[in-house]
Amino acid sequence: MAEPVNGFSKLTKNQKIEWLAKNHFINKEEGVKTLEQYWNKDAKLQALHDEFIENTISNFYLPLGIAPNFLINQKYHTIPMAIEESSVVAAAGKAAKYWQQRGGFKTKILGTEKIGQVHFMYHGDASKLKSFFTEVEPKLYKATETITENMRKRGGGISTIELKNKTSQLDNYYQLHCTFETLDAMGANFINSCLEAIAKTFSAEAHQNSLFSPEEKNIEIVMSILSNYVPNCVVKAEVSCKIEELNEDKNLNPQEFADKFVRAVAIANAEPHRAVTHNKGIMNGVDAVVLATGNDFRAIEAGAHAYASKSGSYKSLTHAEIKDGIFKFWIEIPLALGTVGGLTSLHPLVKLSLEILDKPSARALMQIIAVAGLAQNFAAVRSLITDGIQKGHMKMHLMNILNQLGATAEEKAYFVDFYKNKTITHSNVIKEFNDLKAKNV
Repeated sequence: MAEPVNGFSKLTKNQKIEWLAKNHFINKEEGVKTLEQYWNKDAKLQALHDEFIENTISNFYLPLGIAPNFLINQKYHTIPMAIEESSVVAAAGKAAKYWQQRGGFKTKILGTEKIGQVHFMYHGDASKLKSFFTEVEPKLYKATETITENMRKRGGGISTIELKNKTSQLDNYYQLHCTFETLDAMGANFINSCLEAIAKTFSAEAHQNSLFSPEEKNIEIVMSILSNYVPNCVVKAEVSCKIEELNEDKNLNPQEFADKFVRAVAIANAEPHRAVTHNKGIMNGVDAVVLATGNDFRAIEAGAHAYASKSGSYKSLTHAEIKDGIFKFWIEIPLALGTVGGLTSLHPLVKLSLEILDKPSARALMQIIAVAGLAQNFAAVRSLITDGIQKGHMKMHLMNILNQLGATAEEKAYFVDFYKNKTITHSNVIKEFNDLKAKNV
């Protein structure tokens, strides 16, 4: 059991590792060696990585894969994906190829509005507060002018500031609900800086306003923070084709395939247990590109799942229909992204990923990532209603099992061919592997 440690953050990197080895590693030398194996040989590059977060001891690598042939709005894209889960990149590439032959993906930005809020408590007459807000609102914009100057020059900035009475949800609770346009920046720091300036001015002005009694002047600012729920920063991506063009499945004819696909999506809309897994599959594609481009996948996840619950029940982020002989499948998803700031200019692989995507604007990246999510969901649902999800997934997982078993290159090639037309299970692979070893002995 580890002992408490004081001043850990002040220790050098090597001292932190020494403490870890002493208190946590079963094999101290092996543990230290493993950490050092993942250090970058370029000391300058490693120093850059060390400064991304606190108490850095090593780098935790994820594979960076590529899914080519995405035809989006009649332009081809190669999409970088950082993810550890097998079959995701392969499924994305397969879906891209499928829809490439059927007109490709179409996308549309439905909005780019970001949100931030000043949360405060007010004990007093609501009508007085409303009058005060009307009076002070211009001063709130003015208080942020130095912060928003550059953003305003580029066409962004604060869009609106609104007073909201939330006392029906919590006694004495109000908020200043602010909307922003942050262009190619995700804008978290920009928004939070604006909110803090607004909160400071709002509180100071209340203290000296004659509308309020002494008690009413004591507005308590609880917190000022952006929201990762951005229901008006939304992108739509879709695919569609004539039903007869859905003709690549050996088990179902095109009409059967379309009907079954639509029913599968309807089930995800009706049943939250299914919807969660359905949407997790979408986020396989979304998160992989979000990570590769240096964006915040936790914020994207939180916002997407909140959006899936906006009706009061958790539902699918994708939709499907058959109308006038046309099969249509689409997604609407909130994506607050940036292509400048943050890690986008610091992390070498993020910079390279954005180059692979032809240095997109934030709006363009929204569309690409929505397509990645839609493609992933199409591939998953297609597998589920035809051969089942495990056939393809376990083929990709086969290599992980063989690596765990320490298989040689020749043995890997043998088993890839061996399982070409067989069902793969973890226990079965172990048995066949041991049998092969026994024969060779």
